[in-house]
Amino acid sequence: MILSGKEILKQMGRSIKITPFDEGLINPNSYNLRLHNELLAYEERLLDMKKPNAVTKITIPESGFMLEPGKLYLGRTLEYTETDSYVPMLEGRSSIGRLGMFIHVTAGFGDVGFSGYWTLEIFCVQPIIIYPGVEICQIYYHTIQGDYEKYSSGKYQNNSGIQPSMLYKDFEK
Repeated sequence: MILSGKEILKQMGRSIKITPFDEGLINPNSYNLRLHNELLAYEERLLDMKKPNAVTKITIPESGFMLEPGKLYLGRTLEYTETDSYVPMLEGRSSIGRLGMFIHVTAGFGDVGFSGYWTLEIFCVQPIIIYPGVEICQIYYHTIQGDYEKYSSGKYQNNSGIQPSMLYKDFEK
């Protein structure tokens, strides 16, 4: 079951934490998250799964920044989220998608117990100007059935910023 916006509001500060929180961003069954003012872009065109890939940091000015088609940008949410008893899910807003911009290529599924900022895998099909603070995606919460262990450690838990791929760590095992 997906939590309603009213239930998300009721769980704020208990089983769900969103910082900073703005009640005006609650939807009927989700909460809008905003884009931080930083992006990362990979420096090389050819990426290697078995090694860290160099990135360049980009600051999005208030006047906007143009994304280039065919290039992957990593952004992050302005909001830090935590949940210890729901499965968080992330989806792009339809208004963003209708401009040909995708905010997560594959990683919209969170683990129960995840704490951190959401790294956004941003891709566009034509040039688009983006702005810091724009409501870019929405988080919604599923209930979980059965016994479970909270996600408490991992490559991306308790992050403090944009996280480039750390898949290379899987090859080190």
